[in-house]
Amino acid sequence: MNNGKKERALSTRKMAIIGVLGGISMLLGLTPLGFIPVGPTNATIMHIPVIIGAIIEGPIVGAMVGLIFGIFSLIRAFTAPTVISPVFYNPLVSILPRVLIGISAFYSYALFKRLGRKTSKVTLVLIWGGTLYFLTRTLMSQINKYTQGDLGIWSLFLTLGLIILAILIGILSYKKLKNQALEVVISAALGTLTNTVGVLGMVYILYGRWFVEKIGGDITKVGKAIIGVGIANGIPETIVAMLIVTSVVMAIKKKV
Repeated sequence: MNNGKKERALSTRKMAIIGVLGGISMLLGLTPLGFIPVGPTNATIMHIPVIIGAIIEGPIVGAMVGLIFGIFSLIRAFTAPTVISPVFYNPLVSILPRVLIGISAFYSYALFKRLGRKTSKVTLVLIWGGTLYFLTRTLMSQINKYTQGDLGIWSLFLTLGLIILAILIGILSYKKLKNQALEVVISAALGTLTNTVGVLGMVYILYGRWFVEKIGGDITKVGKAIIGVGIANGIPETIVAMLIVTSVVMAIKKKV
C-alpha cells in the first residue's frame, strides 16, 4: 500500500516537473528572452529546461519536456513563420532532435559522473578550448570585416562578450562549483549540441540546398554553409546553456 502511494507521488512529481519545465520552454519561445539573434537565424535557449529536467529527474522527463519544446517549435513555424520556417513543418526537424536532447543530456551526465573527475575535466577542457578557439577566430574575422566597413560594431561587442562569458564559465567550473559540477557543465554542452547538430543535420539531409538558398548562402557549398550556421548558433547556445544549467542544477542540488 505504501509502495503504491510512493509510486503515485513520484509519478505526480515527474508530471508536475514536466508541466512546469515545458511551460517555461514555451514561455521562452513566446518572448524575446528565448532567442539570440545570430545572422539570418536565431540561436535559442528554449532547450535549457529540457536539459535541466533530464539531469534532475531522468531521461523520460527530459524526453517529455523535449517533446513539448518540439511540438511548440512546430506550432510556432506555422503561426509565426520566417523564411526558413517550412523546414520545421517536418517533425523529423522540429520534434525528434528536441526529444533526443533530454536523452543525451541525462546519459552524458550519468556517464561522466561515473567516469570521474579526471575524464570529465579533460572533456570540459576540450569543449571549453574549442569554444574559445572558434570565438577568437570569429572575432578576428569580424575585426577584418569591421575595418572594411562590412560589419557593425555591435557584432564585435557580442562576440567579445561571449569570449568573456566563456572564460568566466571556465573559472567558475574549476574554482567555484567543485567536482560535482563538471558532469553538469558537460551535460549542458552535449545536450545543446544534440539540439544544434540534430536540427541542422536533418535540415542538411532533407532540405539542404533549399535551406542554404533561403539564408542567402552559396548553394554549391551546402555542407559548409550549414556548418557555418551550426557554429554561429551552437556556440552562443552552448555557452549560455552551460552557465544557466550549471547554476540552476547546483542550486537545486544544494537544497535537496
